Amino acid sequence: DKAGKCWDLASNQVVQYAQHEAAIKCTHWVEAHNMIVTGGWDKQLKFWPVNTIGSGTPAATVNLTDRVYAMDVKGDCMVVALADRNIHVFDIRNNPSAPMKSHQSPLRHQIRTISLFHDKRGYAMGSIEGRVQIWHINDQETSKNFAFKCHRDQGTSDIYAVNQIVFHPQHGTFCTAGSDGTFHFWDKDAKQRLKNFPKLGNSIAAADFSSTGDVFGYAVGYDWSRGYDNQNRNQENIYLHSVQDSEIKPKR
Repeated sequence: DKAGKCWDLASNQVVQYAQHEAAIKCTHWVEAHNMIVTGGWDKQLKFWPVNTIGSGTPAATVNLTDRVYAMDVKGDCMVVALADRNIHVFDIRNNPSAPMKSHQSPLRHQIRTISLFHDKRGYAMGSIEGRVQIWHINDQETSKNFAFKCHRDQGTSDIYAVNQIVFHPQHGTFCTAGSDGTFHFWDKDAKQRLKNFPKLGNSIAAADFSSTGDVFGYAVGYDWSRGYDNQNRNQENIYLHSVQDSEIKPKR
């Protein structure tokens, strides 16, 4: 319905806080500024302060060149990936209405997910082609940029989408989760996989670490990557994994 809604736990009421002219693809809480940012398929970003929720008026609107496909926010830094493969980095504190840096994604296929490093020096993006790109914001660190393949079946040569990339809040390592029903822990600095986990009976549609990093939650269910006729309704659950240091800490 092109609307963003929140549930007020105190009053047990659902309140509409956002309105776009097309579907809302991404929503993020901007803790540093006590507001919500939404990105839509109407090619717009909108910022909604908490103290004006329900007014229907955003504090700022940013017009983009194409639909928002993925977005992440950490502190004052926001990165947005568009349908036309443009990537925009925003400094929310100094100028939320215009990107401070932009570039074309080096990934040739549609971006499904994007996630800022825990230190905000760059970000990782994942595509429907089973590929991850590591990218640094500072031009002086471009030599550290690289891409790698993942979420591919070596036996059948099938390629699966990377549905989620999330960084561990303490160690800076990260996880990828995909349409193949697997998730893996990685160390970008050492360019190695730390741990792979058994394949599940369905796609992993979403995942994240807890704020302390000791719990990893992931949602298993059909992600519609193979269309209506091939839908899989097996194992539709949310799981919690207790993260061990031996799994997620860099091996240096």
